Amino acid sequence: MSSSVVVWFLVFIALVLANLPWFTEKLFAVKSLPEGKKFSTRLIEWFVFYFIIGSIALGLETKLNGARHEQGWEFYVVTLCLFMVFALPGVIFQIDLKHYLRTKS
Repeated sequence: MSSSVVVWFLVFIALVLANLPWFTEKLFAVKSLPEGKKFSTRLIEWFVFYFIIGSIALGLETKLNGARHEQGWEFYVVTLCLFMVFALPGVIFQIDLKHYLRTKS
């Protein structure tokens, strides 16, 4: 498998994981909560998914290159901001669009 295919696969998985807390009512897409998911629960779940995708990326980098390239704090800030941008469609759906669609129907 070439490096570009792996990178696009990782971007796709990151896009799915960034939006998963906002589009589903189940905790980590597995367990239903009796009181529903609050915004804080969704945010914590989203942050856990950030670390999961980071671990996947670290494993893929080690597998492809044989070693891990050391990164500074700037790299992690940029990846966190990119993960925030990936989550934007889900946040907009959950906060604005979902309520708008309920009131129009």
